[in-house]
Amino acid sequence: MPRIQLLDASTAPMTAESYFAGGDPGPIVAALANVPELLGPTLGFIGAALGPGATTTRHKEFAILRTSALLGCRYCIHAHTTVALDVGLADVEVRALRGEMALEEAFTEPSEVALIRWIDAMAGATGPLPDDVWTAARGFWADHLLVELSATIGATMFLNRFATGFELPTSAGVLERLEHEGFDTGMAADTAGAS
Repeated sequence: MPRIQLLDASTAPMTAESYFAGGDPGPIVAALANVPELLGPTLGFIGAALGPGATTTRHKEFAILRTSALLGCRYCIHAHTTVALDVGLADVEVRALRGEMALEEAFTEPSEVALIRWIDAMAGATGPLPDDVWTAARGFWADHLLVELSATIGATMFLNRFATGFELPTSAGVLERLEHEGFDTGMAADTAGAS
């Protein structure tokens, strides 16, 4: 049960009605509608940070799913497991990003290993990035891609805390899909032990 009222078309303020015009917009919008002034700016930033850009969809999903696993956001892990599968990540890659198996079992491409280390350092630590992580990432990823991926990580961290703090529910359809695909719908494994 969510810890905040999830508004719908009948309870949303008039200034948020357009977000409900196409039906149920999902729990993030339904929660944000409690403060309609935040809807446009927040969704605009999230859309730009998580949506299409110079970075491939594959690598954006690395950032979103891995960050969500590091922060233990059940809602985002569930949602982005299905997205990752839909954009072509292999089952083993998704499981590794979720922290259910060692990363080196799924990823051997040096550029992707460097990217995952970057994500782990950005989302799972504090302070400046370690020099070895910085140097490795810069060897494969241009500045504009690292900036874009860092914005994706930051937006995901916001969504992780928002969804977890308010205990936003995962849709029944997503849970059914995950179970059908053989994924655990409980909390993701401890990623520290699977890195």
